[in-house]
Amino acid sequence: MNKVIGFDVYGTLVDPLEMGQHLQQLIGDKALEFAQLWHDKKVEYAFRRGLMQQYADFAVCTQQALQYCLTVYNLTLTASAQQQLLAKFSQLSAFEDVIVGLALLRNQGHTLVAFSNGPELAVRNLMHNAGVLPQLHDVISVDDLQTFKPNPAVYHYLINRTQTDPTHCWMVSSNPWDVIGAKAAGLNTAWIQRDSKKVFDPWGIEPDLTVSNLIELSEQLEAW
Repeated sequence: MNKVIGFDVYGTLVDPLEMGQHLQQLIGDKALEFAQLWHDKKVEYAFRRGLMQQYADFAVCTQQALQYCLTVYNLTLTASAQQQLLAKFSQLSAFEDVIVGLALLRNQGHTLVAFSNGPELAVRNLMHNAGVLPQLHDVISVDDLQTFKPNPAVYHYLINRTQTDPTHCWMVSSNPWDVIGAKAAGLNTAWIQRDSKKVFDPWGIEPDLTVSNLIELSEQLEAW
């Protein structure tokens, strides 16, 4: 049975920690540490805005998280320099398995969509620049609902937008909180465990599949 598969973007299709390369001149050997804090903080800000019902799109969360990190590391950047740095998010590279893995899944007859907390236009540009967009059937953003994952309404929106049944709808993410949110909302889920040392949250809600990359996912889904 063909499936509709929603793919998280940041951390699943592209690596947000690649921003560390652009932070080297700013902070040297702490660049990766800065990039990790920046990523974690923007996700936290999205969670908090969703709970508070004080929506601002993910670009705002990203910019405010950058300002937070600059303060933590006692750094100063002009507004122009900050915008130049933020623009690098549209140039993140796809993980090496992504294009091949998506092509395999598409050839199996599945419908593939990017499903992100990021605004649709920004995600489309990112997917285009990373060479991923031709493998996708659509890009769906939580911006349409003015809230963020893991709100159950967001995952139900994926089902409704793709006109599918929950039994045939999958959420694929490298983020355990995203997998748990989708599973709790009634979707099938696959966790992409890109780092073997990463631990899944012990909530008693487990993914249907755990794989290390999208090529392995295509192999597992073919037998599902």
